[in-house]
Amino acid sequence: MWICLSDAFLSIVDKGDPTRATLLVRARRAGDIERVFPEAEVSMKGGSDYAYRARLPRARVASRIAEAVQGVDYGNFKATVRERRRHDVYMDIWTVLARDQDPMPR
Repeated sequence: MWICLSDAFLSIVDKGDPTRATLLVRARRAGDIERVFPEAEVSMKGGSDYAYRARLPRARVASRIAEAVQGVDYGNFKATVRERRRHDVYMDIWTVLARDQDPMPR
């Protein structure tokens, strides 16, 4: 699952925990995981598709993402992204995904 927040981009997967009690939260940029999960012990894995990773309890991940959804108070997500580089990346994602809409947006 990809999660785009105003100040963090996360990839959340079920990987490597046979009990399914935890999820692997991954990020491409330093600090993104900690902004969403301040308690996380983040490790760096060079040469990987996501350099930053933290294993967190599944219930905590679900709770925190639900809190983010409950906190939505805007009519335009892209307008909430203050950092220019992140905004531009999100616009690129928006543009690519718009190709999947039929009919395509203006």
